[in-house]
Amino acid sequence: MGPGARLAALLALLALGAGGPAAATAREDTFSALTSVARALAPERQLLGTLRRYLRGEEARLRDLTRFYDKVLSLHEDATIPVVNPLLAFTLIKRLQSDWRNVVHSLEATENIRALKDGYEKVEQDLPVFEDLEGAARALMRLQDVYMLNVKGLAHGVFQRVTGSSITDLYSPRQLFSLTADDCFQVGKVAYDMGDYYHAIPWLEEAVSLFRRSYGEWKTEDEASLDDALDYLAFACFQAGNVSCALSLSREFLHYNPDNKRMARNVLKYERLLSENAHQRASETVIQRPNVPHLQTRDTYEGLCQTLGSQPTHYQNPSLYCSYETNSSPYLLLQPARKEVIHLRPFVALYHDFVSDAEAQKIRELAEPWLQRSVVASGEKQLPVEYRISKSAWLKDTADPMLVTLDHRIAALTGLDIQPPYAEYLQVVNYGIGGHYEPHFDHATSPSSPLYRMKSGNRVATFMIYLSTVEAGGATAFIYANFSVPVVKNAALFWWNLHRSGEGDGDTLHAGCPVLVGDKWVANKWIHEYGQEFRRPCSTSPED
Repeated sequence: MGPGARLAALLALLALGAGGPAAATAREDTFSALTSVARALAPERQLLGTLRRYLRGEEARLRDLTRFYDKVLSLHEDATIPVVNPLLAFTLIKRLQSDWRNVVHSLEATENIRALKDGYEKVEQDLPVFEDLEGAARALMRLQDVYMLNVKGLAHGVFQRVTGSSITDLYSPRQLFSLTADDCFQVGKVAYDMGDYYHAIPWLEEAVSLFRRSYGEWKTEDEASLDDALDYLAFACFQAGNVSCALSLSREFLHYNPDNKRMARNVLKYERLLSENAHQRASETVIQRPNVPHLQTRDTYEGLCQTLGSQPTHYQNPSLYCSYETNSSPYLLLQPARKEVIHLRPFVALYHDFVSDAEAQKIRELAEPWLQRSVVASGEKQLPVEYRISKSAWLKDTADPMLVTLDHRIAALTGLDIQPPYAEYLQVVNYGIGGHYEPHFDHATSPSSPLYRMKSGNRVATFMIYLSTVEAGGATAFIYANFSVPVVKNAALFWWNLHRSGEGDGDTLHAGCPVLVGDKWVANKWIHEYGQEFRRPCSTSPED
């Protein structure tokens, strides 16, 4: 198992567009959708079969070597081997001239390892690439930040929020799964390579701690060692301004590797710096979390995510209510929708059991072969970004009759025209490891937005269906309105993006919180302004 395989296992627990299916394209972005992570289990099963065959071959080879060893050893048990016996003398010469050469140069070991390498090369094109390991490591850092997770606890499989002396269990797995020293090193190294010492230091500290416990042991799959972890951590501490820590770690490195000249020079450098600035020895360096320039509402966003879903209840606000909704539509007369008004300004409603389990599964199955990395509008272009980690697919209603039925149901419930070009095709989204979508508007905020290419105006409303459940995280947070809605399987969330005047409603700024544990799927139906003139009449009042 490679350095990222156990990491991927923990992370998996936390677990129709143009052209061909995404499965036929390059294998990058595995980390950005849980369904892609799950597909990575198949090649690992093949690798396990290859390794099993290799082990059996090696076990048979080692048994034969043990037989040869025991045979020769038995001849040496007598201190004086009777070489006067011509048979023994002949076999001694034969062993030394032929048998030992055959043992040492046996092709069996070469053939076994060649078969193992061939088996790996057969599935190599289906394996995650290094960018996936980087993305998975950044996902752990994101979860660490947003949910205030303790790194040491996380490395031991415990999902706890630690604030001062208060400890809150966010999720209790049925079976604890711990990371190894090498796993923690890989996460820390990703942060280190980005110059992010705020995240690098705690992960490298945990790696050092775990490597110390197993010092002297050798694991085939590990890429790093205690020396590596001490080396990276020492320089990270120095870069963060903690010279005293860097010196201590460098001295420990030299204890294990005294001939390393580079580290010896570092020790001299750190000692000189401390002697010249004595106050640095006693001062405690506080490392600031890296700033996120595009996210000005980070504290509010993360606070709402930490509640894991905190929508107000009826007794707190009497204006909120639940009802059976028909919207005066014959389509809903016999089976009205179960409506829960979550918020009034902006108006947000949750429709429980809007789809059945079978319908949700069918939508996921239709979308999965076509999933590609989600993008966001950037000027006139659409690009994949770090602040949106998911894969998505667009489904036309011609893909399956069930989608036609779904469109009829949405139209009946909202009273809006959702036929193209007045609404977009159904977008199905599968979130990745720590998958999220930071605060954003669904409606266009720039006249150059690609949304206007449909020639049907801006997005007037959003209808979002939860197609799965999650075990923790993944709530939908409305930042300025200051509430969040947890993932409710088969329910649909509806809100207006625009005022009746056509102006964007700033209070609809919302986010998809990182998925802590689970496989989150949603389906979005975005409805545009044009075609709704008599269904949602305009108003000059900015409050409507």
